[in-house]
Amino acid sequence: MAKKKKPVNRSNWTDTAVETFARCVWQDIVTFFESEEGQREFTAWQQEQAAKGEESDTPIEAA
Repeated sequence: MAKKKKPVNRSNWTDTAVETFARCVWQDIVTFFESEEGQREFTAWQQEQAAKGEESDTPIEAA
């Protein structure tokens, strides 16, 4: 069985604290991005990133 790679945590917070926080806010984040407002903001962010990519000629891959 392959070992699971551990995410790099370079903050002053413990891994447990980061994971606990993430579990608390995950559903709110998902709900926001599934909403119309979240979709609009994400599209605006993608366009902003694409514009930055064109400026630096760095390709940006879609998720």
